[in-house]
Amino acid sequence: MTSASKDRFRVRVTKDHLVFSAAHFITFAGGICERLHGHNWRVAAEVWGSLDQNQYVYDFIALRDGLQKIVDRLDHRMLLPLSHPTIKVVTSEHEVEVKFEDRRWVFPLEECVILPVINTTAEEIARWMLDEWLQEQPAELVSQLASVQVDVEENFGQWASCFRDLNG
Repeated sequence: MTSASKDRFRVRVTKDHLVFSAAHFITFAGGICERLHGHNWRVAAEVWGSLDQNQYVYDFIALRDGLQKIVDRLDHRMLLPLSHPTIKVVTSEHEVEVKFEDRRWVFPLEECVILPVINTTAEEIARWMLDEWLQEQPAELVSQLASVQVDVEENFGQWASCFRDLNG
């Protein structure tokens, strides 16, 4: 076995335009609910694998463009958790009503993204983005990858990552 056959390769993409501004709130420590607030989130992604016939792991442009589509869906939106045990999210034709204990918010439906997550933490958003990216990429290209990681920065220097091994 040559040393080249043992090599693993990684491609990482992060760009100045892979950012989105969005509001959220989270719960923690059992029953504490943060105030509504926003961030200028940044996104990066990495894929690992062997080199293909073109001698690259994954096309930088495809990785970047796939992330950009997801980022664009979140930009200037209110991020809400669909699966939270105590935050209730109810949609109507034009509005989203959100309740947590004695607090209540109402948002225009078109300004919300209701995510299938338990809490709108950076970790959960990273996992959701990873899932979305994998679903939107051609299966034959994803099948050649060993693993994928999506990183979400909610504040300068505060990153959360979701890593997924695709071989197991």
